[in-house]
Amino acid sequence: MKNNRKIVLVILSILVLAACADDKFAKYVTEKPQNLAQYEYLNTYDALKTYVDRNVNPNFKLGMGVSVSDFLEKGLVYSLANSNFDEMTAGNAMKYSSCVADDGSMDFSQVTKFVDAAKGAGLTIYGHTLAWHSQQNNKYLNGLIADKTVEPNPDSADPALHMKTSAPQSNVWDWQIFYMLSEPLTIGQEYTISMRIKGSSATEIPFWPNTADGSQVQYLSSFTAGEQWSTSSITFIPNIPIQKLVFSFGLFGGDLYFDDVTLTATGSDNNLIANGSFGEDDLSYWSKPSWHGYSFDIEKVMESATVLTDVYVVQDDFSSGTAMMGWGNGSTRQVVNGVFEMTNPSEVNSWEAQAGYDFSGALTEGTTYFLKMKIKGNVNGSIGASFQKPEGYAGRGDFPSIPVTTEWQEITVSTNCTGDATTRFLFNYGKYVGTIYIDDLAIYWQKSSNSIPLTPEEKEDTLTWAMDKWISGMMEACNGYVTAWDVVNEPISGKDVNGDGYYELQSVTQGTVSENDAQNNFYWQDYLGDEDYVRTAVRLARRYFAEYGGNSSELKLFINDYNLESDWDGNKKLKSLIKWIEKWEADGVTKIDGIGTQMHVSYYMNPTTQQSTENAIVEMFELLAATGKLVKISELDMGLVDDGGNSVLTENVTEEQHKAMAEFYKFIIEKYFEIIPVEQRYGITQWAATDSPTDSSWRKGQPIGLWNLNYNRKHTYAGFADGLAGK
Repeated sequence: MKNNRKIVLVILSILVLAACADDKFAKYVTEKPQNLAQYEYLNTYDALKTYVDRNVNPNFKLGMGVSVSDFLEKGLVYSLANSNFDEMTAGNAMKYSSCVADDGSMDFSQVTKFVDAAKGAGLTIYGHTLAWHSQQNNKYLNGLIADKTVEPNPDSADPALHMKTSAPQSNVWDWQIFYMLSEPLTIGQEYTISMRIKGSSATEIPFWPNTADGSQVQYLSSFTAGEQWSTSSITFIPNIPIQKLVFSFGLFGGDLYFDDVTLTATGSDNNLIANGSFGEDDLSYWSKPSWHGYSFDIEKVMESATVLTDVYVVQDDFSSGTAMMGWGNGSTRQVVNGVFEMTNPSEVNSWEAQAGYDFSGALTEGTTYFLKMKIKGNVNGSIGASFQKPEGYAGRGDFPSIPVTTEWQEITVSTNCTGDATTRFLFNYGKYVGTIYIDDLAIYWQKSSNSIPLTPEEKEDTLTWAMDKWISGMMEACNGYVTAWDVVNEPISGKDVNGDGYYELQSVTQGTVSENDAQNNFYWQDYLGDEDYVRTAVRLARRYFAEYGGNSSELKLFINDYNLESDWDGNKKLKSLIKWIEKWEADGVTKIDGIGTQMHVSYYMNPTTQQSTENAIVEMFELLAATGKLVKISELDMGLVDDGGNSVLTENVTEEQHKAMAEFYKFIIEKYFEIIPVEQRYGITQWAATDSPTDSSWRKGQPIGLWNLNYNRKHTYAGFADGLAGK
């Protein structure tokens, strides 16, 4: 029967000795609510680390996974660690992405504070982690091995119209340049104006053509300029006798360049712009208002290395008849005769009527993306467009407001992707009342097409330097205090590609990882080699540990991985890891001291599944013992899975199930001590001291701890302690 009554455990204050001034978690008593006497036994337990027989296990370390920021507060987490454990593993603070910035600069200040605090508390630290594919600074690492741009050739410099403004002004019309056509454009005739354009920074340039005397204006869309040359064009139909082409850039400060300006009527190749390539010195058709204080002239621009190629994320002419996905009560989305239509019957907030795409992979943070399309509406107005991270609906970059007229126009706008996990594009049209028509839509970024890829040897050399810099910096920050490390974390995949009976390493090039992982992680082994990347990490760790104050004989390097206790494949992942360690050590120089098995396990309420799980755990320990290497349970925590295969949340766990989980903890720890020889017992680390909060990114809302979220002991505490004691 499910018992949902809350267990109230009260922590008593105790007298402490100077040697353990923060030992307030060492003893507990239970306030005895009615019918809850079964919990009183928890008060008889001592701190966890007291149950380790140090005479038999003099080198054994009982560890705890911690948030470094929480530990440094010297509150509950600090006291819990001091009272119950010998060692700590940092959750994230010692990982690459926590210490290395986008420009490659490294900040180990949090690490050094952690080391100093651990020293003061008399606790050791287990280093996590030196070489891993996840939580890397992908932007920096990918930038290191990006294609090399060809240096420009001065002899191939191309003239362009150069405008230099002093600073951004208050209004977009405060800086303008005009081109006067020899005769007005024809009303009702479709035209396209196009140019190559770039600026010292990205900007939008509204295009507002006038009549010759400036008495009438047709407000069109904007040209888009980035820091590299790109082509921007606008298709429009004049509704006034346009003769003066007006380009406005008052919000821009710096250098702006136009080149290869063309204006053609649809169906004609005749360029209505004289000297549009600026090969001659004649600027008689170009002018600026006399009161504008900026300069413009023809200047030769070094551009041979900056020719760009469009790389498309989306190309859709709607010929398939498939509409974008969408949201919004009352609004509709459909494709009619190869044109996408969005209809909004009444004005709401802009985000309450939306249409868009979900990309197959994430966009690249910091990259400029362009949106190009043909658009018109049944009434004049405007709409918005943006990128989004769907989780939490986080904004990831807004495009400039897109004008909508009753005539077709081609627009190009751009924005920067401002964050990670950007997988959605949106039109936001809640403010527009009417129907919007869209065709020939494209979302793309631009890549230099006269760049040279680095050779594999160059990439290997560059990334070896980066790994050297990283491991050197971390070892210097720890100054010899951290003597055990996950030198390589989670290298083994779950795929046997070559059919030799063993799993390959996780790899993009070998196809052993998902598309999402390939985009979000950085796999060092794909550049340094399956064998050399581990050998390199081991070599650098040993070198810099010794150089920065460590005693080489004390350093222990582990390979850490998950699912080594897997029953569904007969412990094949562990067998594969053992085989790979043999390969890595075959050079006669590389030495792996130990294996870390994470053991993020679950207790299965299905008896058959649970028995299979326990059998695989026994086999895992037997295989590990046979290696002769140190064995560490590195990240132990436990969930609960019901008969239907569903994870059970903490709030729904019965007392009987809590006790069953306690027995499983006892089983795991007893088998560790029973099967692993004394000289191979490095230790056990409980990864989650408390149950997982409902907003956690790790096993959200699950009963994975030895304490509840109020830091009160659970039945699992007793099971863990009994396992350590061998009861």
